Amino acid sequence: MAILTRWDPIRELYSLQNRMNRLFEEQYGGGKEDSLTTAGAFVPPVDIYEDEHSIQLKLEVPGIEEKNLDVKVENNTLTVSGERKFEKEEKEENFHRVERRYGSFSRSFTLPNTVDAENIHADYDNGVLKVRLAKRAEAKPKQIKVNIGQKGIEGKKPESTQTHTAGKGQVA
Repeated sequence: MAILTRWDPIRELYSLQNRMNRLFEEQYGGGKEDSLTTAGAFVPPVDIYEDEHSIQLKLEVPGIEEKNLDVKVENNTLTVSGERKFEKEEKEENFHRVERRYGSFSRSFTLPNTVDAENIHADYDNGVLKVRLAKRAEAKPKQIKVNIGQKGIEGKKPESTQTHTAGKGQVA
């Protein structure tokens, strides 16, 4: 059995308009940007991982000069900011395609209490910014040795290991 629906050209046009609006918003950021060359926000991807001594961040920022990067800590927040400047390329063709993102960016990360804010190092190599946040000494894991069959906490032998001597006719 087939179900028949009435064709409504206005609804079809409205649906087409919505799809076109979504397409342009995804491509050009909904008109929020100043120009087509900076369409969409430039947000560098970041990897964050932790080991027993530090927390490390790796940000992909290719094409940004070291002088255009800023790393600072303020109020227990790490902020990495910078700018990728648009390079004007003169071409003879009538078209110019720009797919890379340009402009300023700022990424902020709340630091856990285990981070030593005075011991932070940043290195920039091959388009990757590496930020190493050292942990405080009291936050690092400590190995505690467990003593078995040795002196107790107070420095005495446990009573169960002390020997009693029994006299004649006595049971120990």
